[in-house]
Amino acid sequence: MTQNGIVLVVSVSIIKNNEVLLIKENKPNVKNKWNFPSGRIEEGEDILFAACREVKEETGYDVELSKTTGIYNFNSSTNHQVILFHFVGEIIGGSLKIEETEIIDSKWIPVNELLEWENHELRNPDVIKQITEALIRQTFYPITMFQKQLSI
Repeated sequence: MTQNGIVLVVSVSIIKNNEVLLIKENKPNVKNKWNFPSGRIEEGEDILFAACREVKEETGYDVELSKTTGIYNFNSSTNHQVILFHFVGEIIGGSLKIEETEIIDSKWIPVNELLEWENHELRNPDVIKQITEALIRQTFYPITMFQKQLSI
């Protein structure tokens, strides 16, 4: 969702056997860049639901969110202010299916190896490396800080 030049985004690290799943994006403004499964929050959408929806759309996996590494604020390559909510999730169903339109590849890598990647390989390298450091240090916050959206 974009409002007043601010983009709200969710992102999820899917961890399995000490490896994290990365996807390679092929979007018009981002070609051949690796990222965590992520995307914009739709208007009126619950943040936690949005994170699970984006993972499903980009990977085919159903996930359960267990914790968060935090909220990140940065300027995108298109000069929008981005507020990114990052979560850690575990696969609870589905199977890997890459849509091959906006996502062209995926791979599992050891979490600590992400710090060694060249910046030009990553979508938002500073943010991805901040998140990676939080994953390595296990700096997590409870998922309960994100309350389910209530209907009014």
